[in-house]
Amino acid sequence: MTAGGGGGAGAGGVTSGKKRQRSGSYSRLSSTIGIIDSSRPDNTLTERTQKTSVIRRTASHTFIAPSSSAAVSRGFNDSATADVVLRLFVDQLPLFDTDDSESISAVDSDQSDVQIYLHSDVLCRSKYFATLLSDRWQKESNDVDSGNSSRIFRLNLGVPATPGSIDHHLAVLQLLYTNDFSTTIHNVSVALCLLPVALELIFEDCIKACVRFLEAVPWAEDEERKILSIVPLLSKEESQELLARVSIDKIDSSEQMLHGLILSALHNHPNMAFAKAFVAKLLRDFSSKEAAKRVLDGAFQSSLKIVKESLEEYSSPDFRGDHNEIEAIQRLNLHTAMTNGRHLVWLVERMIELRVADTAVQEWSNQAAFTADLLRALRDDAWRNIVPGLPAVVLRCTCKLSNAVATGTILATRQMFIRKLYHVFLSSISGSGRIIVKELLLNHSGSGFTCCTLELQMLDAFCTTYVKSRYP
Repeated sequence: MTAGGGGGAGAGGVTSGKKRQRSGSYSRLSSTIGIIDSSRPDNTLTERTQKTSVIRRTASHTFIAPSSSAAVSRGFNDSATADVVLRLFVDQLPLFDTDDSESISAVDSDQSDVQIYLHSDVLCRSKYFATLLSDRWQKESNDVDSGNSSRIFRLNLGVPATPGSIDHHLAVLQLLYTNDFSTTIHNVSVALCLLPVALELIFEDCIKACVRFLEAVPWAEDEERKILSIVPLLSKEESQELLARVSIDKIDSSEQMLHGLILSALHNHPNMAFAKAFVAKLLRDFSSKEAAKRVLDGAFQSSLKIVKESLEEYSSPDFRGDHNEIEAIQRLNLHTAMTNGRHLVWLVERMIELRVADTAVQEWSNQAAFTADLLRALRDDAWRNIVPGLPAVVLRCTCKLSNAVATGTILATRQMFIRKLYHVFLSSISGSGRIIVKELLLNHSGSGFTCCTLELQMLDAFCTTYVKSRYP
């Protein structure tokens, strides 16, 4: 909350230094200036009171009863005993530059300035006013006459130029004079209107009343969106019950952020190795393992779908054209499959590292059509000069998943893993496929990774899993 005028900044600084600060603001921050008038004659104050004792309100947003001449002693808007004169005015300056003037024009010009009479001891229920009226703030103000005990505080409070804004502030100010909030906070709409003002003024009792009411009643869809916009302004304890009622797919900002980082690391970042290492660390340190699993599962499904579609288009082309066009399209399909296959390897490594690869194992072991397309593609000699590492990439995924199951990192049933994964993907290194992969790996013998070691490693994993499943 920022203060306007000569001493406004001090008020804001005291508030953030002494009291619990609430982050953000639901509306435009108020402009407030506190002036202590110690020389004002009583008859002048009475004369002004007769002109402004009735609070003006819009007809469509009425939360409080109209003030009358028979005000309750030391009650709300009682000019006879008040020591604080608060002026509410509509701040016509928008928070951001905008050409939309509908919200400003919707505020009646007659309701843009309201003066009410309050009591400092009651206002102190609001931590904002308590700080503004404190001795520390009075000493910092240049307009203080500490020698006079009958001082009158004159405050200005700016409110947003939105329909009903003054009424919402008046309703919260009137609630300072009562402990019974149920008569005013009687529906979700009222609670959502008053809660941002209570947060602005740091009126804790009103905040708790609004939050408890929202926790206990049903919401409409548009009301839930408003609640989600206010939740970041609440403390963790206050927002816990509200967030528990919100569907999980609507609290996905962190998952969207993580998903975007994964896509950027895999596709867009020029220094891919650095980006992958950074995202891998984020995944390890991510607070929610389930959220990380959902993000990785989604990325795995997307990359696997692209690999399958690319190989299907390559092995069973359904387009016509000249030789050069067909060759270019087929090269593109193989490169796409190879690139996303490498993405699959990295994603599988991250899922195994976090022990969340159970869905990937199940999905990878049900790819009979994908294996058939892969074998048809490997029978063609064109892939040797375009993407010679494609079979090795597919086998690396199989090998990593099989080893993870064998070591117990991933839990999988014998029927699902042994019968499906073994028969589907081990067929890719049998017969003609085995000869192709052997030739491929012999060309990369410098890395010390041969066809025999790969097959033995896979068979060892399969046999270990089978023995463990039969003889636990």
